[in-house]
Amino acid sequence: GLGFNIVGGTDQQYISNDSSIYVSRIKKDGAAYLDGRLQEGDKILAVNGRELKDLRHKDAVELFRNAGYDVSLKIQRRLQPQNGPVGHQDDGESGGLPLAAFLVSGLALAAAAVWILLRYRQRI
Repeated sequence: GLGFNIVGGTDQQYISNDSSIYVSRIKKDGAAYLDGRLQEGDKILAVNGRELKDLRHKDAVELFRNAGYDVSLKIQRRLQPQNGPVGHQDDGESGGLPLAAFLVSGLALAAAAVWILLRYRQRI
């Protein structure tokens, strides 16, 4: 096989109101893993030039099985790894707070704790 699993289709929507096909898992040491370009969560738009619009899941699986030795995929990269449905570059939303927001607030709390501890020690 190609070394990855897919989810989605008109009969098994992975995201509500979206019948697209998505990469659910990349198999370690499989063709996709060794190639390194495909990522879990990527939306597959076409296989060997054939668009994957309005296909049942089993029909999409069959398309991949019959894709041949040289396979060309047109994909849409997901924004970031996350649990559950994935975000896409075209939806304009980041899907959460950036890591910097957590780091800055964490550093501020740590600095305040050190300052309080030093002030408390001076009074003893």
